[in-house]
Amino acid sequence: MTVKKAIPYSKDRLPKHVAIIMDGNGRWANKRMLPRQIGHKAGIEALKRTIEAVIDLGIPVLTVYAFSTENWKRPDTEINYLMTLLHEYLSSELLSLHEQNIKLRIIGDGVAFSARIQEELTMACEMTTNNTALLLNIALNYGGRMEITTAARNIAEKVLREELRLEDINEDIFAQQLFTEGVPDPDLLIRTAGDMRVSNFLLWQIAYSEIWITDVLWPDFNGDILAQAIEDYGKRDRKFGGALEQ
Repeated sequence: MTVKKAIPYSKDRLPKHVAIIMDGNGRWANKRMLPRQIGHKAGIEALKRTIEAVIDLGIPVLTVYAFSTENWKRPDTEINYLMTLLHEYLSSELLSLHEQNIKLRIIGDGVAFSARIQEELTMACEMTTNNTALLLNIALNYGGRMEITTAARNIAEKVLREELRLEDINEDIFAQQLFTEGVPDPDLLIRTAGDMRVSNFLLWQIAYSEIWITDVLWPDFNGDILAQAIEDYGKRDRKFGGALEQ
């Protein structure tokens, strides 16, 4: 049974953009008395399942929080493994992503990565640039506050160079300076592993997003759990700061 058949939904109630904070890899490994690296590897498999489910549902945009600006505080051994895992994922899955008609986009500050990783990320994005089945945004070395301050700095520089008038600055102008330029804001934000926080993720973009939190650890996430989130989302009335009509 496909995910689409598993949940009752109408097309107009389906989110167009789902964002996921993929949390719980370490806890998943600890519960099994396994190295944290095994949890991260299991998380890759969960990502593959989720991508398939999102495509099956016909959701056009998926954004996943893979590596934050704060993750550099982790032990060097774990960071090195995560970089190795990223390299392996790009090497082994790029052709599959391309064949599935997935467009890959990286959001975040890529200059912190090694030259090899930067080259692989650039190649992956260029190879898939014309694909249309799904836009997959992977947040790498990403932080919401960093994104917002970078956008503000870029706008200030445009004003100083007289390329932009101060009185013309508005939300649309600001959004054009974000890593997610041209991408609709998330309709639904999913967080795994139960924590009630957004962890510096898409702070500007989730202003009106519906939030759905599950205790399920990320490596155990699958299409059925995604279906639960989508079904719950479909029952909500989104107000965008206004009041519901009586």
